[in-house]
Amino acid sequence: MDTTARLDARTLAAIVIALLTWSSAYAAIAYALASFTPGEVAFARLAIGSLCFAALLLIRRVPLPARRDWPQLAALGVIGLSVYHLCLNHAETRIASGTASILISLTPAATAAVSAIWLRERLPARTLAGLGVALLGVLLVVLASGKQVRFQPMAALVLVCVLVTAVFFVGQKPLFARSSMLGVTAFTFFAGTLGALPFAGGIGTALRLAPWSHVAALLYLGMAPTFVGYLAWNVALRRVSASQLSSFLYFSPPIAVLIGWLWLGERPGLLTLVGGVITVAGVALANARRRTAPGMVPGEPCEQH
Repeated sequence: MDTTARLDARTLAAIVIALLTWSSAYAAIAYALASFTPGEVAFARLAIGSLCFAALLLIRRVPLPARRDWPQLAALGVIGLSVYHLCLNHAETRIASGTASILISLTPAATAAVSAIWLRERLPARTLAGLGVALLGVLLVVLASGKQVRFQPMAALVLVCVLVTAVFFVGQKPLFARSSMLGVTAFTFFAGTLGALPFAGGIGTALRLAPWSHVAALLYLGMAPTFVGYLAWNVALRRVSASQLSSFLYFSPPIAVLIGWLWLGERPGLLTLVGGVITVAGVALANARRRTAPGMVPGEPCEQH
């Protein structure tokens, strides 16, 4: 079965919003960590995101998912949000940024593997080849950007992020078929916030002592990369497969380089540009649709001879 779905304008717009907000999160996390612990940053951004989702549920009058799905959603929220953000924040204080960028780039491949195991999703060879080409492009972008790359034991935290992200993306997908996307997303955030609560015991004192700019970084993290970013991502996830959508995560390092160029004047070198082009080509290959045979209706099975 060809699992590549058509990417319409709404889906692509949601992907762009998610990637832009997520790409800006790393700098904001680093800024907030100057006044808050990794656990406090994780809890604060998830709590702010949860408040935004709760308000949206009330305004849109969207019900929560059925009770039978609550245990799975709670597990996904703790695994994909609490564990992910706690590990990511600790990793930002311990390992080189280039190392983190390279390891995070394994997320699309991990998502494809989890999709194949959990959802029995058969991936075309074209998709697998595209994922490999895009990964090569990301490696060139990271290595050519001058970021430090040192593989340390603490890099295992980033590998945990990769695995739990793949499980989070794939695990939500079947639930969209019987519950609203907004209800599913909101419930995972409520669970994720509770999961991070034990690591944020001193956040009240930290908020009183932190300069307003660091508090603003927390507010930004909760509203933009967390609320807007995850909402946009799940809008797209409802419409295409998890493995297909995750291939667009390869754009995050090139986007970060582009932001640095436009905002900070950090002009990328030739090898960085080549890596960006290769990344784009790989993602395009991974999302290419198989041509339909003449006279055959799309989605209609071939007659066997």
